[in-house]
Amino acid sequence: MPNPNKHYYDLPKFPEPYWRDHLSFPDFPKLTQDIETDVAIVGGGIAGITTAYLLAKEGIRTVLIEAGSILTGTTGHTTAKITAQHGLIYDQLITDHGEEKAKLYYQANKEAMDFIKQTAETHDIDCDLTMEDAYVYAETDEYASKIEREMKAYERLGIPGEYTNTIPFSVPCQAAIIMKNQYQFHPLKYLTGLLPLITNAKGAIFEHTTAMKVEVGERPVIITGNGAKIACKYVVTASHFPFNDEMGLYFARMHAERSYVLAVKTKNDFPGGMYISADTPSRTFRYTTINGEKLVLIGGETHKTGQGISMMEHYEAVHDFAEKHFGINGIPYRWSAQDYVTPDHLPYIGRIASNHPNVLVATGFAKWGITKGTIAAKIMTDEIMNEDNRYAELFSPSRSQWKGAENIVKDNLDVAKHLIQGKFAMVSKLPEDLTNDEGAIVRVNGDKAGCYRDTEGTLHIVDSTCTHMGCEVEWNSGDRTWDCPCHASRFSIAGEVLEGPAVEPLKQIILE
Repeated sequence: MPNPNKHYYDLPKFPEPYWRDHLSFPDFPKLTQDIETDVAIVGGGIAGITTAYLLAKEGIRTVLIEAGSILTGTTGHTTAKITAQHGLIYDQLITDHGEEKAKLYYQANKEAMDFIKQTAETHDIDCDLTMEDAYVYAETDEYASKIEREMKAYERLGIPGEYTNTIPFSVPCQAAIIMKNQYQFHPLKYLTGLLPLITNAKGAIFEHTTAMKVEVGERPVIITGNGAKIACKYVVTASHFPFNDEMGLYFARMHAERSYVLAVKTKNDFPGGMYISADTPSRTFRYTTINGEKLVLIGGETHKTGQGISMMEHYEAVHDFAEKHFGINGIPYRWSAQDYVTPDHLPYIGRIASNHPNVLVATGFAKWGITKGTIAAKIMTDEIMNEDNRYAELFSPSRSQWKGAENIVKDNLDVAKHLIQGKFAMVSKLPEDLTNDEGAIVRVNGDKAGCYRDTEGTLHIVDSTCTHMGCEVEWNSGDRTWDCPCHASRFSIAGEVLEGPAVEPLKQIILE
């Protein structure tokens, strides 16, 4: 845990990902009138943009809409590792799904890696792509034995890997497994390079256009927030969490986790490579460059969204780890990310439900969205083109999940617990009790409300009931947001939706 007597003055006051800060992005209009197209894609991250690129290249009329500004979501908050090494995954996949499916999982992510590299080279996209070795390491004997089992899984699946008991840092290491010749890159430089390829191929992109619901049918229609409609042959839901989650009950089939990143100018030189710990709390680190100087991205502290300790303490814990093992000369950026986890460790990619063949979804990437979002684009493009894809069955949202049934039950019991706790929690704090830059659940006009007093002393008060399914939101001190502990919707201090599944904002409240 962070040192309670230490002051973290070197942490940036506001979260801002490094990836967005130094780039200029094209502006796209808001959709204001009804349109028709072949494929309508909801979500401007790696899955949506790559799908739009592939479809537009095939001459298919494509429209992509984004609720906010393009590339502001999860893809803009990643650590951007392009790798098929996803923690200790392969031993688990063999246990749950068998060797054949575990091998397919590896091949799918390897294919996504190759696609990103080839696409960047083909179109001469300067995205800081470098080849790096990827490590999973264990600090304790307990997790060292899991590393050994993972190495055996590599051998059974024919995955190139090496076992070692050292990594080039002061971080304790009992054992590690290396996957050679992986990649890292600047994700937004890469995706920004794809945007003109979409629009030049007659694809259309609209920002600040929120998808509210889908009217299903032979030609589904997306209803947007301002009433404009998009009629199409196919809908692709690539909005991180499906905005149309009632199709297939996705809110009951995933849970959300947050994790934290500091971009650190280190005192100690970083020798290269990409690293993630097997132990809990998790730690991950890789480098990028800023003005020719290495900037080390150090992260971890995974927890369920809206639950646990004060969110700022997670940043502080990462800070202490960075200071101890790397030394800190400065921290120009900090940010957090949200990821959705499925109960059987496989993403949902394909038809959103068996009875909706022309509505597709890609979600549940579990922190590894760079490769999974890329392979999702290829799978969904093949579905639309009526072509076979060897990975479609593995990732099908309609697959049997009997192996994950226990986790589904556990997640939904957790939702029920937080729903009840939120409704019956006693609240005594009043808006006038808050100091500057403090947020909390308070009592306003006799009811609960979410209240934040900003650095200038102005109060921002919203209804604290999540507009998705009625749970009570919690204050996130690290990011200054209202987060739902049930299904992980997130809202700004003004109540605007930052993250689904909610599509309606929190109502603003005026003091009487």
